Amino acid sequence: MSIQQPSLVKKVWSSWMSVPLWLQIMIGMLLGILTGIGLGEQATYLKPIGTLFVNTIKMLIVPLVFCSLIVGVTSMQDTAKMGRIGFKSFAFYLGTTSIAITLGLAVGQFMQPGAGLDMVPHETAEVIKQAPSVMQTLIDIVPTNPIAALASGQILQVIVFAVALGIALVLIGEHGKPAIKVFESLAEAMYKLTDLVMKLAPYGVFGLMAWVAGEYGVDMLMPLIKVIVAVYIGCFLHVVGFYSFVLVVFAKLNPIQFFKGISNAIAVAYTTSSSAGTLPASMKCASEYLGVNKKISSFVLPLGTTINMDGTALYQGVTALFVAQAFGIDLTWVDYITIILTATLASIGTAGVPGAGLVMLTLVLTTVGLPLEGVALIAGIDRILDMARTVVNVSGDLVATTVIAKSEGEIDVEHYNANAEESAEMAERLKS
Repeated sequence: MSIQQPSLVKKVWSSWMSVPLWLQIMIGMLLGILTGIGLGEQATYLKPIGTLFVNTIKMLIVPLVFCSLIVGVTSMQDTAKMGRIGFKSFAFYLGTTSIAITLGLAVGQFMQPGAGLDMVPHETAEVIKQAPSVMQTLIDIVPTNPIAALASGQILQVIVFAVALGIALVLIGEHGKPAIKVFESLAEAMYKLTDLVMKLAPYGVFGLMAWVAGEYGVDMLMPLIKVIVAVYIGCFLHVVGFYSFVLVVFAKLNPIQFFKGISNAIAVAYTTSSSAGTLPASMKCASEYLGVNKKISSFVLPLGTTINMDGTALYQGVTALFVAQAFGIDLTWVDYITIILTATLASIGTAGVPGAGLVMLTLVLTTVGLPLEGVALIAGIDRILDMARTVVNVSGDLVATTVIAKSEGEIDVEHYNANAEESAEMAERLKS
């Protein structure tokens, strides 16, 4: 019996490890939800498992972004090409963000999630943290101390410094090659470390979802279920509808294959609610499953993690309308335009971490004169909404990377379509 047990354990473990990572993550998520509902508040004791996983991901973010951007910039050599890709990325991200918030406003107007609540605004002693102004965000993007920016994890400042250093290493020619090789080696080490950390994802996700389910339960979601449904519908339409349109029209690529290729990143994004934390998984998906050249993905993805907030912008549209409807305040067309412009510009400086969208919401509400008490209404379900909007953010990063890589001829289309062809061949064999 003692000989068979290790053999059985080994067999079960081998079978588990043969399951695709995205499916392992989804299984971990479902088991976590069931466990959290069963344990209730006791599920808090499982939160450290998820916290440890999130911490290991956070450990990767700054060095991965820094090294990847330098490698991405220096691998281009052609500074004109780098400027062109940077312009394409910035234009793509801001354009899709404005479309996302417009869609959010449309869904909010159609579903009327706050209608009938009849709440009355009142003064509150609670001080809500204000989001920085757009001008202050633009001023703060240049670090006065790059080392401090790296140490404190100021991603936007890290990006600016990494791009500047990469350009400088290219411009000094032969003298820059030794340093470039060091950063290339460090980047490869970070990619490998990312691969190792991602193997822990199913267990970390289990702990996170158990805590979320135990903390919020089912009853707490019911009063605000309409808001949740509205945000999720908006996110689904933006990802499946708009992004598929972009892939077909601008890149001539199969969107079904794209979503298959990014399934691991989507699973991590949904469970961690952090686009910055999902960056390692996104970079792995871009190079290994979508066939995007690393010198494109290592530049576009870190940039997108900071300035691409499609999901957060869509969430602003739905929740701003929810607050207006809940307090019986009618918004004008000027208010709608103000919300679109504010959310689009504010997204540039919004951190890609859990809960950042809630801070950004205070800026949007203040801009159009809506009661800040509305933030308290959303805060209770923000984690649930954060999961959906992070999926949109991460999907948008990967769509931008794929489309830009296609426009630059830096994507292996055969590799991109490989799994689709294999699936078609398998379907034909099943028919015969």
